[in-house]
Amino acid sequence: MPMTWTGTLKRMWTRARMHLAGVGGRLGGGALPGSARRRLGLGVVALLSAIGVALGAPAAPGVAAAVSPAPGVPLPAAMADTGGGTQLITARARTLSSTTGTVQWWQRHNGRWRLRGSAPARFGAGGLAEGGSRVQGTSTTPTGLYDLPFGFGTAPAPPGTTVPYRRVGAHSWWCEDNASAAYNRWVDPLPPDCAAAESERLAGYPTQYSRALVIGFNYHRPVRGRGAGIFLHVNGKGATAGCVSVPAGAMARILSWVRPSAHPHMAIGTASGATALTRY
Repeated sequence: MPMTWTGTLKRMWTRARMHLAGVGGRLGGGALPGSARRRLGLGVVALLSAIGVALGAPAAPGVAAAVSPAPGVPLPAAMADTGGGTQLITARARTLSSTTGTVQWWQRHNGRWRLRGSAPARFGAGGLAEGGSRVQGTSTTPTGLYDLPFGFGTAPAPPGTTVPYRRVGAHSWWCEDNASAAYNRWVDPLPPDCAAAESERLAGYPTQYSRALVIGFNYHRPVRGRGAGIFLHVNGKGATAGCVSVPAGAMARILSWVRPSAHPHMAIGTASGATALTRY
């Protein structure tokens, strides 16, 4: 960029930051309707991003730099999409190569998102990968925004659970065989066309699957080879094979909190970059 533009851009940067501070105040005070506040806030964030790039902030080619929410602005309020419901679970890692991060769950009331809980999270042993291009067998956790079809577990549902919950039995499996008609589905018992060697016997993981929620990755219209059996479940001994895991107490609280009527979703992503949570 020509040197003569530097001073002008710096002034734009300063004014934009002052404007964002003013927007933050109005967001907190509820002076605008929820949808208008969100559009205004995201617009200013985009402006800051563009000016930051012009001043030399790093950004991937063809991708605008991701901007973290301003102080005091809840993470869901800075996201492009939260699924349209009033409950959201976010799972954020620092980078795509991270195997740990944070899970938080949020409730929207009167147009404002409020944090309801937080827990340390574990991701796939291979880190994270963009959900739309993920490859099965890579031990990566898919980024993206997904619904939560149902819960399951070897243990009973915790008190207060209203989400559909299936008890794991001796013959409960998750079919991960790409050649099977039951690909990426709970089956009980295992059908003849689903190879056991390419699937998970759920009772074989009594700790991890003591309680879990199905993440709707590649679930409703499965693409063969993209991946199957992605859940939010209880921690095992280390990183997962592609799921997101949390401590047992947090998993119980999440299951008790989730309400189907709230159309809950789960967003998985990184703190910045092309897979930043704010892009979903």
